[in-house]
Amino acid sequence: MKGQIRLSTAILLVLVALLTGGLVMSYNRHNIPVFVDTAHAAGYEQGPLVSFAPIVKRAAPAVVNISSSKLVKTRGSQMPGMFDDPFFRQFFGGRMPQQQQQQPRTERSQSLGSGVIVSPDGYILTNNHVIDGATEIKVSFSDKREYPAKLIGTDPLTDVAVIKISEHNLPTLTLSDSSHAQIGDVVLAIGDPFGLGGTVTMGIVSATGRSGLGIERFEDFIQTDAPINPGNSGGALINTRGELIGINTAILAGNSGGNQGIGFAIPVNMARNVMDQILKTGKAAHGFLGITLHQVTSNESKAFGLPANRTGVAISDVTPNSPAAKAGLQAGDVVVALDGQPVDDLQVFRGKVATMTPGTVAKLGIVRDGKDMDVSVTLGTASNDQTAGGNPGDNDNSAPNGGMKGALPGVSIQGLNSELRQQLQVPEATQGVVVTDVDTDSAAAQAGLEQGDVIVQVNHKKVTNAEQFNSAVRQGDGSGSTLLLVRRSGGSIFLVIPTSK
Repeated sequence: MKGQIRLSTAILLVLVALLTGGLVMSYNRHNIPVFVDTAHAAGYEQGPLVSFAPIVKRAAPAVVNISSSKLVKTRGSQMPGMFDDPFFRQFFGGRMPQQQQQQPRTERSQSLGSGVIVSPDGYILTNNHVIDGATEIKVSFSDKREYPAKLIGTDPLTDVAVIKISEHNLPTLTLSDSSHAQIGDVVLAIGDPFGLGGTVTMGIVSATGRSGLGIERFEDFIQTDAPINPGNSGGALINTRGELIGINTAILAGNSGGNQGIGFAIPVNMARNVMDQILKTGKAAHGFLGITLHQVTSNESKAFGLPANRTGVAISDVTPNSPAAKAGLQAGDVVVALDGQPVDDLQVFRGKVATMTPGTVAKLGIVRDGKDMDVSVTLGTASNDQTAGGNPGDNDNSAPNGGMKGALPGVSIQGLNSELRQQLQVPEATQGVVVTDVDTDSAAAQAGLEQGDVIVQVNHKKVTNAEQFNSAVRQGDGSGSTLLLVRRSGGSIFLVIPTSK
């Protein structure tokens, strides 16, 4: 009897526990027990489920579809749908499916993309490549409303464009400070991929300050793994507060042409700067210093007079009468800070200078002869063929074999004479020695020294003849390498040659 009471009590306690926890066990026709959470079913929305729905609900209405058209001459029929997106054509190298060729003819080309409303009275940010050359631009909302758009201005160098529709009280996105974006931040990409309609994808900030990709002239991209596809161009990259941090622009893709988890967005700080200029003056202008730059790696720090493992960008040439020249900057100076922020990447530095408004006073922290200095430079205006610094051209010149073996292993040199100046197109004001031959197995060749280069400095010392060159090389500077300043094709570059033991 006591055993039966204990069993009955145990069964009762189990039932109480189940009912108290809101779990009810039922049996279906196959006698499989199923537990139903009745306690939380009614209050599902108040549970611990993580959802970005409220953020998307606020942000999505401010992201629109942009379609544009223009007349083009073509030799083949145009592919419909996703292949019409300029994003697809620009960033996948034009690898389009094979089509049967036709006679040249003029037809209307359609393009698809996205845009972000940034003001209630109809101003919209998008990519330049979405509307480039368009004769007609239309903006569509998720509720099927459609409006013609007017082009306000573009900046092909950053791939930013501003258009406007004649409408008021529109939903907008708040523009964040994209400099606060950090690797690991959760982000959402909103756009109109493949013309499917408003689509949201999620990822994280994979990297910031991405540059040197060859996508645009001035690059300072936010990289994300949030899926971005054709049609997302010009769409929004937002943070978890629903604020705009970037304009989705490009992806790296394999042969499939689809998303590979590597997408790039223009930081909203850059886009906002360009937009402000366009709204004020009708065009965008970019800051210009007038210098040629060299990336200083940690292994080269000592050769440039920097503490171990400190990096920066070295000035290898200063354009006469440029803002940099007027401020007193010199070849050999190493830029280590811009407006108080460390400089450790050449491309990022160029991009930051380029996005500064001409006339702005930039404060540069530099190292000259091992000493820290501050220099203020009033930025000029970059022309279409200029960057913040400038790149030396490829060396197509050659020098005759001969000369004498120099103190630098594997390198033959010769003093400059009128014949060589004329052959290599070296200005009279340039003093130095010509490289007449470089052993392909030498450290100098591995570092990039080429026949026809004119060496003007060795370890920051000017050299005007072979004797001075050899003396400067033998003396060294104790860094374990030899630093050369070389004139090549009208530009200047630094080369660091490891010292032979």
